[in-house]
Amino acid sequence: MNRQKLIEEIRSKNSFLCIGLDVDKNKIPSHLLSEQDPVFAFNKAIIDATHHLAIAYKPNTAFYEAYGLEGWKTLERTINYLNENYPEIFTIADAKRGDIGNTSSRYAEAFFKDLNFDSVTVAPYMGSDSIEPFLAFENKFAIMLALTSNKGGLDFQVIEDGSGEALYERVLKTSLGWANSDRLMYVVGATRPEYFERIRRIVPDHFLLVPGVGAQGGSLKEVCQYGLNSDVGLLINSSRGIIYASQEKDFAAKSAEKAEELQKEMAVILSGAGLSS
Repeated sequence: MNRQKLIEEIRSKNSFLCIGLDVDKNKIPSHLLSEQDPVFAFNKAIIDATHHLAIAYKPNTAFYEAYGLEGWKTLERTINYLNENYPEIFTIADAKRGDIGNTSSRYAEAFFKDLNFDSVTVAPYMGSDSIEPFLAFENKFAIMLALTSNKGGLDFQVIEDGSGEALYERVLKTSLGWANSDRLMYVVGATRPEYFERIRRIVPDHFLLVPGVGAQGGSLKEVCQYGLNSDVGLLINSSRGIIYASQEKDFAAKSAEKAEELQKEMAVILSGAGLSS
């Protein structure tokens, strides 16, 4: 998917909601456990119930890799189902990969060629040669960790040098000089809303993937106050707050209700910013 198609999908749905498919088999409704592939049955039901409200889905690969080969097959079934039935949806492999160039090239092939995700999250600690192989794929995106929402994110990311520049700011500025940097997006946690203004000064036009709204306590309103740009420029992720809305047979309908609450809030924000369809 290219950037323009993503923007068109956001406009048509008045939504910038990304749903995280971080599925723990121990937390899904018990009646699904009799299915041949319980996690895929859960994902399929969630996707079918919420696809009109979301513009992206983000499976965290750890929740699939933990089940070995069968888990990887579930991930493959999930992305194939999305691509075949809802090709307009933007897909994110939340894998946080990043290694020396040749290894990163293999990771990129796995997620972009074999599984056909639109994007993959990457870690920038090893520098340009660990990220540029992901950026070599046309109409694919690397979503780079910039300022994360976890507690430990403060251990290094906000350390400032003598000039007052924080490490995450240095990472952002450096990444703009890499080949095909227009194919970069960035992860910025919703629990750090006070930093969005500084981030937008550096990357005003790039999309930001924002976890932490919902169960982690991030504020959609505060994120949008400083994070929105003329193309909206935000993918707001919610996982647990949507997919675990119910443990009963109505779980998919309840998930849709939670997704619709966020989508309606987004529609109001977009209208107020003059960005609605």
